[in-house]
Amino acid sequence: MKTLFSRFVSDESGATAIEYGLIAALVAVAIITALGVLGDGLTDIFEGVGNKLSAEAAKTQ
Repeated sequence: MKTLFSRFVSDESGATAIEYGLIAALVAVAIITALGVLGDGLTDIFEGVGNKLSAEAAKTQ
């Protein structure tokens, strides 16, 4: 029983999966934060481009 417990304590095979999960969560939080900060600016840019394209399309008709 003592050797089983010592093997369990020294086993680190699951640690890598947990570390990858934490890194993935951190990247997801960073992406969500960046999109939240930049979202309004990007929306304005795309709306401006869309309005210009619509205006040019209306001129050619």
